[in-house]
Amino acid sequence: RLGGPWLLGLLARLLLWGSSGAWASYLRRSSSCTPIPHRMALCYDIGYSEMRIPNLLEHETMTEVIQQSSSWLPLLARECHPDARIFLCSLFAPICLDRLIYPCRSLCEAVKRSCAPVMACYGYPWPEILNCNKFPADHELCIAAVSMDENSSSRRMPRASCKDCELEEASTAREILESLCANDFAVKIRILRKNTTTTISGFDLDPSKVEVLKHGPLLRTEIPARLQQWLDIDATCAHNIMRGTHAGVFVVSGEVQSDKVVVNKAYAWQKRNRNLHQAVRRWKHHRCPEQAG
Repeated sequence: RLGGPWLLGLLARLLLWGSSGAWASYLRRSSSCTPIPHRMALCYDIGYSEMRIPNLLEHETMTEVIQQSSSWLPLLARECHPDARIFLCSLFAPICLDRLIYPCRSLCEAVKRSCAPVMACYGYPWPEILNCNKFPADHELCIAAVSMDENSSSRRMPRASCKDCELEEASTAREILESLCANDFAVKIRILRKNTTTTISGFDLDPSKVEVLKHGPLLRTEIPARLQQWLDIDATCAHNIMRGTHAGVFVVSGEVQSDKVVVNKAYAWQKRNRNLHQAVRRWKHHRCPEQAG
C-alpha cells in the first residue's frame, strides 16, 4: 500500500534514475522486506506497508526497531517539524525498494533545526547517528522535504519550551480563580484514551462532556475542535495529565496562539478536590481584576 505526495515524488525520481542507469547500484548487504507491524506506532500507516530489515540504523530485529523507534514518539508528539515523521521513518523503516533510499541532507537539517532545541529542553543532544553530514546532498537520489516553506502560516512550529504541562494540585479556590482569570479560556472536559496502538495521538475529547467556563477570544462552538487539535498535537501533555488512566474529567485553562490552543493548567475533577469544586461554583459570579477595574 503506497500513498502520500512525498512517496509519489520519490517514485518519480526513481524512474528518472532508472532511465539513466543509476539502478546499477543495488543493496550492499543482505536484507529482507517485512510488513510494518501495528505495534510500530512511529511508522505504521506512514504511506507504505513494507520496510527493510536491517534498517538504515543497523537494527536487525523488529523487536529492536519497535523499542528504539518508540523512544521518538514524545518528540513527534511535540510536532517540532511537519516532516519529522518522514525523516525518522526513512531510517527506522526504510521503504522496500530495489535499493536503499536515504533521507536528503537538507531534510535532516530542517528537522534538526526545529527539533534539536526541543530535545535539548529534556537534556538530550541531537544523536551522532543522525549526523546530517552522513546523508546525501539534494541532487542525489534521496527523500526530500515535503514542507518546503518554513514561513508558511499553516505550519504548527512550536517554540522550544522546557515547560511541560502537568496535573496541578487544586490549592485554594482563590488561587484557582486567579489562574482562570489569567488564561484566555477555561473548560471542563472529559478525555478518553483511544483503544489503539496505531496512532501517536492516543486521546479523544468527549464532545458531550464539554462545559465552557470561559471562552475568551474563541467561539464557544469551536472550542471542542480546538481542544481535540490540542490533544492530537500535544500528546506529551495529555499523557502527563491522564497519568495512565483510561478516562478522566478535568478543568483545563490556557491561551490561544494563532491557529492553536495551549493548555497551561489542568486540574482533575474529583470529589476530594473541594477547592476546585468551590472555584467552579464561584466562577459564574467572579469578577477578574481587569473586569473589576
